[in-house]
Amino acid sequence: MRHLFQVGIGSGGMPVLDALVQDRRIGHVTLVEPDVYQQHNVERHLFPLSAVGQLKAEVAREWLMDRRPELEVTIVVADLMDPARRAQIEAAVAVADVGVCAADTEAAKYHFDALMRRHGKPWTLGEVLSGGIGGFVHWFRPGGPCYGCVASHLKRSIEEEKHASPDYSQPNGAVTESRIPASKAAIMAIAGLHAAVTQLMLEDVADFNPGFTSLLLTLRQVPDLFREAFRPHRMTINRSPDCLICRKPEREIAAEDLDVALTEALERLAHE
Repeated sequence: MRHLFQVGIGSGGMPVLDALVQDRRIGHVTLVEPDVYQQHNVERHLFPLSAVGQLKAEVAREWLMDRRPELEVTIVVADLMDPARRAQIEAAVAVADVGVCAADTEAAKYHFDALMRRHGKPWTLGEVLSGGIGGFVHWFRPGGPCYGCVASHLKRSIEEEKHASPDYSQPNGAVTESRIPASKAAIMAIAGLHAAVTQLMLEDVADFNPGFTSLLLTLRQVPDLFREAFRPHRMTINRSPDCLICRKPEREIAAEDLDVALTEALERLAHE
């Protein structure tokens, strides 16, 4: 039986989880989510209106147990990067088979990546672009390119092809148009793709290789950005020898050095 470790059970993460736990090969799920389900979440979430005010993790556990009573569900009501819960989170990752990241901040994605690499676990990440114009699904394996390699590659691609149109990949940017929330339909489309890739990984964790590192699916035609709607773009991204996160060190790297490298990488991405 597989043990799934997932961070983030919001509007994008919950549909992924709901689809995956229908797979009877998954016998244990560990969920990390600190947030409370709020009124503004209802429009794009699977949870009902009656759950407003409750912890998302607790609502998710009830949702899963209603569908699969035999499923073992462990919840961690905390931020992924909470130092006070580090030992508990590390222990859960150590015994998990596959990780699913549905976090929506860069810091959390880098932290999740570090956790997975430290314990040698494969994992997947889904990202819905602002406005619901499309989304990414990435997969990572021990020894392969890290999230820093992928983020740097995508950043360079965006800079090389940048036009006057809004940069929809930056939902916190200054351009108002880039902060349009995605529709539930767009979220579900990318979540379904994320779940499908993860399910294939479950079939053969050791030898999984779908032929890409990152898959971009466009959902709308956007002038100067996406020529066609509903078009997949497959990208193979190699491990970067210059990556501050996963490059092969000349000496053994201490934990505090890795934290410094992570901070530097985040700052570099923020200012490029």
